[in-house]
Amino acid sequence: MARYDKYDGKVGGFREALAVAWTSADVGKIFGVSRNSSGLIVKGGADAAAIIGVVIVNRAMQANEIVDVMFAGEIADFTTLDDGATATIAGTKYYAAFATGIITATATNNKLIGQLGQKDGRDRLNVRVALA
Repeated sequence: MARYDKYDGKVGGFREALAVAWTSADVGKIFGVSRNSSGLIVKGGADAAAIIGVVIVNRAMQANEIVDVMFAGEIADFTTLDDGATATIAGTKYYAAFATGIITATATNNKLIGQLGQKDGRDRLNVRVALA
């Protein structure tokens, strides 16, 4: 299960409320996120340029609960993609699919979120999400 590891909320992200509830199926998964027209956090975005960071929740959450949105930091234990079967590969760049926010190795029409490295035997996604 992926989790925030090296993260300084003062310089590597911000906190914002969720637009809709996130379920137990979302726990431990990385999602690229954007803001909706009310300024609340949603999975994916209108296009790749709308993605502003990534979110990982560690429990089901209700709408309007506050989450940490990371745009610079490291995520540990990123060993498979959201399907739970596709293994991640060191050195690979990963992207957030703009329509759903799911993480993929496919660059086309998606937002670059970082590159996978390996340290201490754990797969670490080095996250650097640039604003468009």
